[in-house]
Amino acid sequence: WDGRRQSEMDPLRQGKIMIRTYAVAAGAVAMCLSGCIAMDVQDVQMTTSPEITHYAGVTKAGTDLPFSKAVRVGDMIYLSGELGIDPETNELAPGGAGPETSMIFRNITRTLAEFDADLSDVVKCSVFLGDMASYGEMNAAYDAALPDPKPARSTLGANGLALGAAVEVECFAVAP
Repeated sequence: WDGRRQSEMDPLRQGKIMIRTYAVAAGAVAMCLSGCIAMDVQDVQMTTSPEITHYAGVTKAGTDLPFSKAVRVGDMIYLSGELGIDPETNELAPGGAGPETSMIFRNITRTLAEFDADLSDVVKCSVFLGDMASYGEMNAAYDAALPDPKPARSTLGANGLALGAAVEVECFAVAP
């Protein structure tokens, strides 16, 4: 400030002074608020990421699979696609889509037990069929395996499944 009245200054200088005045005022407000904000932040509870647990499971003999059989994140359990492999023989259950579907849900039951859950905790399934003509067989075995009320489900036809399987099922469950 050079002692002249504001009306005597050129407009550019007037603008610079106004900007400085607003900047000083904004800084003062920020300093006041920062103390208030710091006090409020002390009362906020911080949450941590949910615990994540991986379950490798039992795989087909001689096969090293590059994924977990199931992963629990918080209360959600995500199960990888399951084939109807009999764990005693390491072969697909003989007889096609119906017997494979039954075996799949026995295997899923064992996997869910690792998380103290069961089939009643399943909330969503995706079914993949190697041939949509086997829908009826799969559906009957699916209905027999899962308790009521049934989980949500999608059924898709696939152009071939791993190991020549007729059916693959993946599920999501909510831990009890």
